[in-house]
Amino acid sequence: GSDVCSSDLGTGFHGWARQAGLRTVQGALEVALERALREPVQVVAAGRTDAGVHARGQVASFRAAVDDLEALARALNGMLGPEIAVAAREAPEGFHARFSATAREYVYRIRTVAEPDPFGHRYVWHLPEDLSVPAMRAAAALLVGEHDFAAFCRRPPSGGTVRRLERLSVRRTGEGIEIGARANAFLHQMVRSLVRMLVDVGRGKVDPAAVAGILAAGDRSRTPGPAPAQGLTLERVVYGRRPLTAARARG
Repeated sequence: GSDVCSSDLGTGFHGWARQAGLRTVQGALEVALERALREPVQVVAAGRTDAGVHARGQVASFRAAVDDLEALARALNGMLGPEIAVAAREAPEGFHARFSATAREYVYRIRTVAEPDPFGHRYVWHLPEDLSVPAMRAAAALLVGEHDFAAFCRRPPSGGTVRRLERLSVRRTGEGIEIGARANAFLHQMVRSLVRMLVDVGRGKVDPAAVAGILAAGDRSRTPGPAPAQGLTLERVVYGRRPLTAARARG
C-alpha cells in the first residue's frame, strides 16, 4: 500500500468526499492517480472535510503497485497544484489512513481587527468584535474530555456521538484568535459548532458555566450552529504518538 500526505485549499471544492457531478478533493485526487498509474484507484482519507474547509496535513491511503513514489508525487502535483499539494510514501502493511489514526488536530482562525485581509480572507472568519478570551477558555475547559457531543454536530446516520476531545485551546494572535482542537475523531461539523459556541461565550451571549449543561442536554437546537467553513483547517493527523508529515506544503 501507499499513502499520500496532502495539503489542499478547500475554497474550490465541495469537501473531501467524492460526489457525482461535484468537484471534490477525493475526486480530483483519484482522477489524477488513475492518469498517473493507468488504473482505477480508490483513496481513503484520515478525515472528511466539509465544503470550504482546508487541510494542511491530510493523509490518504490507497493500494497500488508504484515503482517510483517521488515521480508519482511530481506527476500529481503537476496535475493538481497549487490547490492540492502532495507527497507520497510507502505505508506499512495494514496501514489505513482513517482507522490507523489516533488523533486529528484542527485550527480555527478568527480575524477580529476592523479591517479585512484581502489576501487571507479565504482562511479566516472575519469577525471584528472584542471577544473575551478568558471566558472562551473557561467554556472550553468544560468541553474537554470524553462526552456525548450530540449538541455540537449533525447526527451521523450510524454510530454514536461520543468522542474524546483531548484539547480545546483558545489563544490571542496579533490580528485575532486561534482555536485549536484535538480529538481521537470528530463528528460532522463538530469543530465548527464548538467554535461558534465559544464565540457566543466570548461575545457575552452565553455564560461560560452554561456550556456544561448545554453539552449534557445533547440538544442541537440549543447551540447556535456551525461557524463559517473557511476559518477551519485540518492541521495534522497523528498515528501512534507521531504525526505523519511527509507533506508540509502551504495551501
